[in-house]
Amino acid sequence: MISRKSILVLGLIVFASFVIYLGWSSLTSGFGFPLDDAWIHQTYARNFGERYQWSFLIDAPSGGSTGPLWGAIIALLYLLKIPPLWGTYFVGFVILWGTAIAGSVLFGKLSPQNTAYKLFAGVLIAVEWHLVWSALSGMETILLIFLSLIFFCWLLDKKENWWLPGILIGISVWVRPDSLTLLGPAAMSLLLRGFPLKKMLKKGLAFAAGALLFFGPYLLFNWLLSGDLWPNTFYAKQAEYEVLRQSGLFSRYLKVGLQFVTGVGILLFPGIIVELKDQIQSKNWEAVTAFIWMAGYIGLYAWRLPVTYQHGRYIIPAMPIGFLFGLSGLIKAAEMRAKELWRRVVSGAWIGSAIIVAASFWIYGARAYAMDVAVIETEMVRTARWIEENTEKKAVIAAHDIGALGYFAERKILDLAGLITPDVIPFIRNEGRLAEYLDKEKADYLVTFPSWYSELTDELILVYQSEGEYAPRFGMDTMAVYEWK
Repeated sequence: MISRKSILVLGLIVFASFVIYLGWSSLTSGFGFPLDDAWIHQTYARNFGERYQWSFLIDAPSGGSTGPLWGAIIALLYLLKIPPLWGTYFVGFVILWGTAIAGSVLFGKLSPQNTAYKLFAGVLIAVEWHLVWSALSGMETILLIFLSLIFFCWLLDKKENWWLPGILIGISVWVRPDSLTLLGPAAMSLLLRGFPLKKMLKKGLAFAAGALLFFGPYLLFNWLLSGDLWPNTFYAKQAEYEVLRQSGLFSRYLKVGLQFVTGVGILLFPGIIVELKDQIQSKNWEAVTAFIWMAGYIGLYAWRLPVTYQHGRYIIPAMPIGFLFGLSGLIKAAEMRAKELWRRVVSGAWIGSAIIVAASFWIYGARAYAMDVAVIETEMVRTARWIEENTEKKAVIAAHDIGALGYFAERKILDLAGLITPDVIPFIRNEGRLAEYLDKEKADYLVTFPSWYSELTDELILVYQSEGEYAPRFGMDTMAVYEWK
């Protein structure tokens, strides 16, 4: 376990992370979220908390939310009349704090001979910029990370209560469906424990029962909402970025995996190799399955959704396992008390560089977070507020980015990304078919970045364009509103 003093220290460090990141955001453009999808969660949560309906558009139930459990948690803020922005920040703070504690505990199980460094592992989780960004993003990512670390704590403990990991996975699916990948490590562990066949079957049934207790209702929930077993996002994202799968799988894997080494991961990567070798030699197969899960999780996205935007947010859930592996390997490989001077120098340089890089990217992450929030606030939120103030209540708005638009404008929306209007998924990148769809659905306005739909916007009347100063810094154009012809 971990001492109360260490728990308090980790809480203070997480708090410092939040103060730095939110402070930088406040000085840049104000408070908000760094991606539009967070406003999708807020819209579902508001409708659920205030109107008791699971919908993005009022009185139109839909399966456009990837993480129903996350939305339900945020809905409590609306139900209890807690300011949702600050309430969401607080939820992220508590979960990142819990994640740092779980990371510290997991490190002790991964490397029991180095338990003195458990607090360092927790600190690494508390300051690693991808994780702080996730905790403040308004998204479900940090909750999935927390649950996955709890799962691996159980796995490395080699306990016998197999219903518990089943329940953890079943609950995690309500956070993100890709948590089903945790079935792999669980199954491998069950097979490698060496149980007699009868006992293995008994424990396997207990595991399956625990998982189905929550996974079954999840499938039913989606089916009742949309007629599919999976949320609309499961299909829409893959269809939208199908073109990215045309390159080779290996190159896609490298491109996606590169996000892990953007930060302290570059210096922890050699430690991962050291740690993996040590765990294989020790025949600690549960730890090996954790590594395989991490590599496979990245591979899954390289295979089906090889996107790298927003700092590789889709693979962030796999990163903490890599960080903990890398830290353990670094500690084992460093030879600060070696007889040879060169070994002590190299080890000191390695450890010192890792500390400097982690601290530097902690600050870099604050700037990145602030700039991401600034883009969303000056493009999506500003445009949504213009729509709310300058269009009639019954206007039909077609848009690709619907989060802030749905939350602030509260108009009927035709979602060109297919999250709440899955009809467009079969022709999601066919602008001719999309134009026919907008005509059929009697759209009044099209809201988009002009370069995103160059054919659709051609010859349309521009009625508004954001003057946001941040998007152009990233080589982006600014959000525009067109009258649909």
